[in-house]
Order: sequence, then structure tokens, then C-alpha cells
Amino acid sequence: MMCGRFALTLPVDAMAQLFSAVPANNLPPLPSYNICPTNDICTVIHTDQRRLIAMRWGFMPHWYKSPDDRPLLINARAETLAEKPAFRSAARERRCLIPASGFYEWTVGEDGKRLPWYICRPDGEPLVFAGIWQKWEGDGKVLTTCAIVTTNANKSLSKIHDRIPVVLDSEDWGLWLGEKGKGAALLMHAPPEDMLCAYRVSTDINSNRAQRPQLITPIGKQPTRKGHPNRMA
Repeated sequence: MMCGRFALTLPVDAMAQLFSAVPANNLPPLPSYNICPTNDICTVIHTDQRRLIAMRWGFMPHWYKSPDDRPLLINARAETLAEKPAFRSAARERRCLIPASGFYEWTVGEDGKRLPWYICRPDGEPLVFAGIWQKWEGDGKVLTTCAIVTTNANKSLSKIHDRIPVVLDSEDWGLWLGEKGKGAALLMHAPPEDMLCAYRVSTDINSNRAQRPQLITPIGKQPTRKGHPNRMA
């Protein structure tokens, strides 16, 4: 599962200022070092103005009968976003920003164990993923749901996984949200090689119940690249 966990450590007031957005009153508690599928997450949408709201991570097309229907759509491929019946309407009309401090991916060790990596910006600045969203109604419930848009990984991160979230620069947030006309499709590409770094973290993150700051602490001797001690070679 690509981008199946991420972390967000920014306070709500900092996010509201960062995005010039009005925060809702029902945002999930932060910081969170282990955000999992079906959790409520923080997102930014534009209606009459930018709003910081909670959404269920796990996009639900209108034909799903219940929140337990499968497949669980936590990611949407950029290459087929405009074609897939589940996503094409949202791709045109309902795009969102999904803030994160970093995200987790896994490789497999020689002993077959899953080895987690934390991927973030070396300067500590937050990441902003491209997302799409959908309101779902059923069983007497109304859920606002979302998925992270993914694309092919850049060269360095492809050593860990072949897919990566679409990471948006601040100057592109308005275009993705539909505030600046058309052209959002041009933003769906991998980030530059020097934008992200990756380092190994504790296997404690393998449990979806784990929740502590040490989950994002580097462990062991890391590959290095000039400019950042934890960046992958």
C-alpha cells in the first residue's frame, strides 16, 4: 500500500496561518505521528474561502453502500485520475490540500521483515499533498472523504517505493484548489530530487496503534548525501 501512513505535527493555528484558511471546530487532535487509513485528517478546501476541515482518509464513491465497502481508496493514481469513474468528477471539481510533516514507506530486509522509512523535507518544512475529496451519504450518515494523489517516484525515492504523493509547492496551492483557473493536471509530477530525504525509523511504526514522537526519530547508520546527514544516497 503506497503512502499508507503519515505524520502531522503542525498545530492547528499554524496551519490556519500557513494556508490563510478558516479552521473548523472538529479537527483531529495534533500532533499525530501515525495517521492511518480511515482516520480523520486535516485538509484544506476552497469554497467561498479557504477552509481547514476534517475528512476521512479513504475516498468513498457515491455507489459504496457502507464505510466498510472495499477497496479502500486511500490513494489515487495521477495517470488515471481523470478517467477512473470513482475519481474523475472529484479531479475536476473537488480537489484539496493535505498537509503532512512526513510519510512512511517500507522496504523488506534480508530476513523478510518490513523495514520502515520516514520521508520528509530536510529543512523541516511541511509537505502538502495533492488530494481529491467526495461527500458520501448512506446508513443515515454523511461522510466527507479524501484520497492522496500519487505519481511515479523520483530516482532517489524509487529505491524505497515506486510511487510517491504529489507534493505541491506553495505557489501551486491556489491552482490545485481551483482558485487560479485551469492547469492543475500539470502539477501531478514527482518532486525534485533534493526536496525530500528518507531515513530508517523504528519498527514500532509497524503497529497502527503506535503514537509517540520517537516514531520519526532516525535509527542506525544512515546513507548520506552532501547537505543532509539523513538523506538517501
